[in-house]
Amino acid sequence: MTHYLDFEKPLAEIEGKAEELRALARGNAEMDVSDAARALDAKAAALLDDLYKSLTPWRKCQVARHPERPHCRDYIEALFTEFTPLAGDRNFADDHAVMGGLARFDDRPVVVIGHEKGSDTKSRIERNFGMARPEGYRKAIRLMQLADRFNLPVVTLVDTPGAYPGKGAEERGQSEAIARSTETCLRIGVPLVSVIVGEGGSGGAVAFATANRVAMLEHAVYSVITPEGCASILWKDAEKMREAAEAMRLTAQELKKLDVIDAIIPEPRGGAHRDPGAAIAAVGKSIAAMLKDLDGKSRAQLVKDRRAKFLDMGSKGLAA
Repeated sequence: MTHYLDFEKPLAEIEGKAEELRALARGNAEMDVSDAARALDAKAAALLDDLYKSLTPWRKCQVARHPERPHCRDYIEALFTEFTPLAGDRNFADDHAVMGGLARFDDRPVVVIGHEKGSDTKSRIERNFGMARPEGYRKAIRLMQLADRFNLPVVTLVDTPGAYPGKGAEERGQSEAIARSTETCLRIGVPLVSVIVGEGGSGGAVAFATANRVAMLEHAVYSVITPEGCASILWKDAEKMREAAEAMRLTAQELKKLDVIDAIIPEPRGGAHRDPGAAIAAVGKSIAAMLKDLDGKSRAQLVKDRRAKFLDMGSKGLAA
């Protein structure tokens, strides 16, 4: 059953009516509803185009959080072969909010790391809704250092509302783990490319996305804090999240202007959740293009390129 977002309710009504007509026809062989159903389908398609051609920043947040969007596991299963997951941080535990391991991409050995939110209630609880604890970032550090040692490119897939803010995580050094993961991104001498496939929340996202090349899906978001969190701080009212989303410039289109990201990956009509296969294929093409762009660069050039990218970030668009 399709999960409709709040702003998609008119679309849900039209598509529901079309399905009701088809259900009636299946129960009565003499009933011909094909013309009426096609008319409703055409109306739904036009409405879908209208809704998605000018999404507000807050609506993009809703789309980025859609539970049916493809997640890290889906991308790994579709785009990577011979994936061998590696677990644990060699210090405390294995964090299931972070997936990572050795794999092949286009028959090229790589290390892939990503946030995994889970796809149903049980897996979402197991994965902590994609909110990594310190051991998740330390696992990522271990994998990036492994990639550096064996000269393997690193691909990261970002989809997290932010790092887990719980008491235990803070006691085990959450901020230090995020900082060291970000530092490791800056230090390794191998190509590092990142795709923000859903939410890119706070330092929890930056710890994976401090990359040579960063791409975002068209309706993904990337921000220092959630709109609800921002609204709670600035206006003492989480219900002002729409205003916060507008002010934060968290959409792929705004971030491209600021040079925070390098590329925007088009999504299928109606968002990645309506055609996960097409969205995954588009991400695969973007990863291939970003890796190709970095081919031939020396280790020193890759590190210099990455550092320069982040020092220059936003310099062109801040006055806009």
